[in-house]
Amino acid sequence: MKKILLLLSLSLIALSTFAQSLQSPNKNFTLNFNVTDGVPTYQLIYKNKVIIKPSKMGFEIKDADSLLDGFSIVDTQQSTFDETWKPVWGEVKEIRNHYNEMAVTLSQEETARTMIIRFRVFDDGLGFRYEFPEQENLTYFIIKEERTQFAMTGNHTAYWIPGDHDTQEYDYTTSKLTEIRGLMDKAITQNASQTPIRGAAVQTSLMMKTDNGLYINLHEAALVEYACMHLQLDEKTMTFGSVLTPDAQGNKGHMQAPRHTPWRTVIASDKAGDILMSHLTLNLNEPCAIKDPSWIKPVKYIGVWWEMITGKSSWAYTEDVPSVQLGVTDFSKTKRSKRHAANTEHVKEYIDFASKHGFDAILVEGWNEGWEDWFGKSKDYVFDFLTPYPDFDVVALREYAKSKNVQLMMHHETSGSARNYERHMDKAYQFMNDNNYTSVKSGYVGDIIPRGEKHYGQWMVNHYLYCVKKAAEYKIMVNAHEAVRPTGLSRTYPNLIGNESARGTEFEAFGGNNPDHTTILPFTRLIGGPMDYTPGVFEMDMTTRNPNNNSKVRSTLARQLALYVTMYSPLQMAADFPETYNKHLDAFQFIKDVALDWDETLVLEAEPGDFITYARKEKGSDNWFIGRTNDEEPRTSKIKLDFLDANKKYTATIYRDKKDAHHKTNPIAYEIETMEVKKGDDLSVFCAPGGGYAVSVVVR
Repeated sequence: MKKILLLLSLSLIALSTFAQSLQSPNKNFTLNFNVTDGVPTYQLIYKNKVIIKPSKMGFEIKDADSLLDGFSIVDTQQSTFDETWKPVWGEVKEIRNHYNEMAVTLSQEETARTMIIRFRVFDDGLGFRYEFPEQENLTYFIIKEERTQFAMTGNHTAYWIPGDHDTQEYDYTTSKLTEIRGLMDKAITQNASQTPIRGAAVQTSLMMKTDNGLYINLHEAALVEYACMHLQLDEKTMTFGSVLTPDAQGNKGHMQAPRHTPWRTVIASDKAGDILMSHLTLNLNEPCAIKDPSWIKPVKYIGVWWEMITGKSSWAYTEDVPSVQLGVTDFSKTKRSKRHAANTEHVKEYIDFASKHGFDAILVEGWNEGWEDWFGKSKDYVFDFLTPYPDFDVVALREYAKSKNVQLMMHHETSGSARNYERHMDKAYQFMNDNNYTSVKSGYVGDIIPRGEKHYGQWMVNHYLYCVKKAAEYKIMVNAHEAVRPTGLSRTYPNLIGNESARGTEFEAFGGNNPDHTTILPFTRLIGGPMDYTPGVFEMDMTTRNPNNNSKVRSTLARQLALYVTMYSPLQMAADFPETYNKHLDAFQFIKDVALDWDETLVLEAEPGDFITYARKEKGSDNWFIGRTNDEEPRTSKIKLDFLDANKKYTATIYRDKKDAHHKTNPIAYEIETMEVKKGDDLSVFCAPGGGYAVSVVVR
């Protein structure tokens, strides 16, 4: 008996001393896990090169002993998983989910508490999460801070935005890791609502490139019932540490076992395009939870929106005197603003344009009562999402849209009052069902109510998912703006058809986005899911819409077309005015033609911060679409059409910058060329500063 006990003890000592290793199916990645002096650590190696040095793991717990040390390994289970699944919509027809898994059970002897760390190593990277099984000594607990580390091997180049608990609407900065702290103030815009985390804190998805040409991406997947993670850099050790978004009391998370955290992810490759084509984030999410998702369809839309963004028109029914000062709620007794855009006749004009050109839907903002109060600085005002302004005839527009085979897209601005939105949600979604709205754009502009909660805290993360689940009950698709950045949940809830969650096209009317912005977003924001970037602006000078707006779009017209391919989304908007498109119907043809859903996607060229060229094959078709987005440097893109079918002949229509095009001085200089192409042909296209090109390749 003593001999058996001795063997068991030696076995436990061995488990606690020697590293546990796990390789990816293709053997390119190796994960090493160890417990050293009671502290759990992990290391990640790619093709025999360390990309994550030994990094600590664990938690500080409020009013209790930490889960940082005192651990020993009591069990290790390894397994392999391999499946192929079909997304409801996506960049490819099928996704392979193939990984090797290791679940390590840790025991903290002094507290008799247990924690499991589950690792999954894919051919494109690593995912790991913490799990808290049901147990006597760890039932309900409050996280003071998660202490997960990502120890870098050098002073990498990073593509980053400042850490912030309430907004992601920053331009990206490219710098060395050691420069982040010093450049932080320059990265902060003049928007007073932005309150970044002080120090060298950045948001995920964080993209980096090493001096020896490796690309590394840090993010999280399946963010459910947990606070959003930021990364704080220790410049002395080049180590990122997790920083969770606090709640109104400063706590980082309320947990009740059995529970688990989101996955922490590391995607890496020696090719930039592999980062863009990684499906690791989606694969770490649960399968589709909607039994019959056949009602979920990609949407191409226009909207009564850009005219308000540019300042030409108004969201509010009257802007002469805020209704809170009038003391009335009957808007028929107030003077209607001539600039109110969401009126019946004007919306019909948009419906006619959408019907003529084959668009699916029209977004209408400013349709419901309350904008006067909100713009009148009554920030406690909340909308009811049911009551239209007197000049917006819901029934007439519903029937008119039906007659034109077009749908209206609902807009719900919550003004940050999440609990109010939840109270009205069933009635609001039923109102949508009754009036033939199948999708909603929701917004969360302003401070979150209840007071003190943050846009990316656990409380609001729960709210966003509640909205998506509730919408699914009414067969409604959700496009959430100002919500937490995506983490692949669209696999589980594909009615989450889009998010903003970054600095989109609207900022082109507020001072502009940097020319390299759209060469970075696919490596960062889009790692977690599609973005409603709202491209398609053809008139770059805002003074033509509003004499008081001096902003200029930092893009050529040709690149605006390319964004429909490079900024993936099953929800794509043509943002500009119908009258603007009527001036450039030859270029507008690409927006009409480009697909929303894809069987295959290829990255032909890519370098973060410089350029990206995608080729995508339309779902259920042999047609291809190519898009290239370019930064501020003029370049020539050289691609080979070796992805075409050798047995088919194609007609390529190329929408490109003229030689004298420039996003500053000559943004609308474009030309269109049509040619016959076949498999293996070379294509060389000039890209202007802030430019790019788009190509439709159609079977003859």
